[in-house]
Amino acid sequence: MKRSLALLGVVLLVAGCGGGGNKSSSSTSAEGGKKIKIGLVTDVGGLNDRGFNHLSYVGLQRAQSELGVQQRVFQANSTQQYVPNLSTFARQGYNLTIGVGFTEATAIDTAATNFPNSRFAIVDVDQTEEPHKPPNLLGLLFREQETGYLVGYLAGLEEKRKAGKDVIGSVGGQKQPPVDRFIAGYQAGAKAADPGITLLNGYSEDFSDQAKCKQVALNQIEQGAGVIFQVAGGCGLGALDAAKEKGVWGIGVDADQSFLGSHILTSAVKRVDTAVFLAIKSVVDGNFKGGNMIFGLKQNGVGIGKISPKVPQSEVAKVNQIRADIISGSPRARPSKARWWTGAADRGCRRRDTLPCGTRPARWDSP
Repeated sequence: MKRSLALLGVVLLVAGCGGGGNKSSSSTSAEGGKKIKIGLVTDVGGLNDRGFNHLSYVGLQRAQSELGVQQRVFQANSTQQYVPNLSTFARQGYNLTIGVGFTEATAIDTAATNFPNSRFAIVDVDQTEEPHKPPNLLGLLFREQETGYLVGYLAGLEEKRKAGKDVIGSVGGQKQPPVDRFIAGYQAGAKAADPGITLLNGYSEDFSDQAKCKQVALNQIEQGAGVIFQVAGGCGLGALDAAKEKGVWGIGVDADQSFLGSHILTSAVKRVDTAVFLAIKSVVDGNFKGGNMIFGLKQNGVGIGKISPKVPQSEVAKVNQIRADIISGSPRARPSKARWWTGAADRGCRRRDTLPCGTRPARWDSP
C-alpha cells in the first residue's frame, strides 16, 4: 500500500523505478555550478515513525533551510526496495545519498560498491564492518548505551521508590547493535540505581506494527514491570500505549516522546537530525570523507529527554550527576556488570550470540 505524505513533500519510490517530485527549493551550488542534491532513503518504518526516520528528515530539512541544498525523499514499503531506492539517487547524480537504519546495511554496502564515485551515508551502520568497506560510505553512529544508562538509572530510582517488587521491561524491534546498545545501557543503569531490580526484555521482530510491540509490553506488565522502555521505532509506540493503558511509566526513544502524554517518564534521545545535517554539511563544505562519525553525550549526540514533573527533584539531580560523570569519564559512572562494545559499533555482541546483549559481565568500554 502506498503512503501519501504530500505535506512533507515526500517522494515514494516503487521498487525498481524512480518517480515523483519534491518541493522546489533554492540550492547551494556544487563544483561546476551544479546544484547540490541530497537524497534520503527511509526504512520501512517511514517518516511517521515519530523516531529516527522522522529525525533524519528533520536534519534534511534543516540542511535545505540553512545550507540551501535540494532534497528528495524515497520511502520504502519493503526491504526489497532499499537497493533500487539508493541506486536511483546515485544514478541520477545526487551528491549524497543517505540511508536510515541498520536494516539498510547490506543494501547500502551494495549500492556504494556499485557506484564508487557517489557519496553515501547511513545512520546506525559501522562502515568498517560492512562486507566491502566502501570508502565512499560514511557511518553515522551513536553511543546509545550512554543515554540508555541514564534512562535506566531513572527507571531504577522510580521502581525503588515505590512499594512492591522492582521490575522494569524493554521492548526491542529486532536484535541488532544499536537496539541492544540502548537495552544494555538501560539494564546497567537500572542495576546501578537498584541492584535488586528484575530486568525483562523482549523483541517484537518488527519496527512498524504497533500491535506486536504492545503485546510484548503487556506481557511484561503482567509480570510486574512498572516501567517500559521502547526501542522499536514506530512499533514501539504500541509499547508506550500499553504503558498508558495499564498505568505504568513509558520511556520513549530517539525523539523526545513526552508529547505522547503524562505516562512518559522520559526519553532516550538520539540526535539523528544533527548527524544527518553534519553529514550533508561535510559535502557542502567539500570535506566529506568515508569512515565513521560517532556521537555520544560528550558530543551532544545523545541525551535524555524531558523528565516527568512527577519525578522528585532529588532523582533528577542524581541523573544529572550521572550524566556529568559519564561525560567526564568518572569511575563512578563505570558499572562493572554491563555489556558494552569496544569499537566504533557492536564488537562484543555478534549475531551468533544466543544470550541477549547486556546480560553477561563485561567492563564499561564505550566506543
